[in-house]
Amino acid sequence: MIQLIAFYLFATVVIASGTLTIMARNPVHSVLWLILAFFNGAGLMVLAGAEFIAMLLVIVYVGAVAVLFLFVVMMLDIDFSELRAGFIKNFPLGMLLAIVLFVELFVGLVARSAGHLVLGKADGSGAPLAGKSNIEAIGALLYSRYLFLFEAAGIVLLVAMIGAIVLTHRQRSDTRGQNVGRQIARRPDEATVNVKPEVGKGVTL
Repeated sequence: MIQLIAFYLFATVVIASGTLTIMARNPVHSVLWLILAFFNGAGLMVLAGAEFIAMLLVIVYVGAVAVLFLFVVMMLDIDFSELRAGFIKNFPLGMLLAIVLFVELFVGLVARSAGHLVLGKADGSGAPLAGKSNIEAIGALLYSRYLFLFEAAGIVLLVAMIGAIVLTHRQRSDTRGQNVGRQIARRPDEATVNVKPEVGKGVTL
């Protein structure tokens, strides 16, 4: 009974927060609603017995992706009037793409119900280990059968991270860099100036 109540609670909050993510006018509020949807989605995964997926939702999506979205939205100076103008201009193209995707989904469902699709069947090679949790079973598969793919994915992510650092690390010509050697080598007479200001003359900058 408690599982059923928890399922309906998590599912209701996921649907509500997902709707508010789309409907919220403030992008910061949208990201916060998205984080709430991720947390409740993780709760649904725990109820389904997939604690590893729940952990990924919290660590990867909430801890990295959603927080990154939040910082980007808060730090960038976004012109919302320009965004709305772009939305109106691209609305026909977006509707066309939505119709195409809906038709493809409808055709796929009809083809599947008609029995023309041959779905793959499990051969037992990916069966969970007896007496092991989901995380232990996934770890055993990643570091045995899918070791090469796992390492290749790590290399791709490493290259992407290095590329992002190289692309964003640039020397700006409009600002002066800090010259530590020049600061250490300067003499006291260059660092401070003793003046005798007259009364009522103010400060000279």
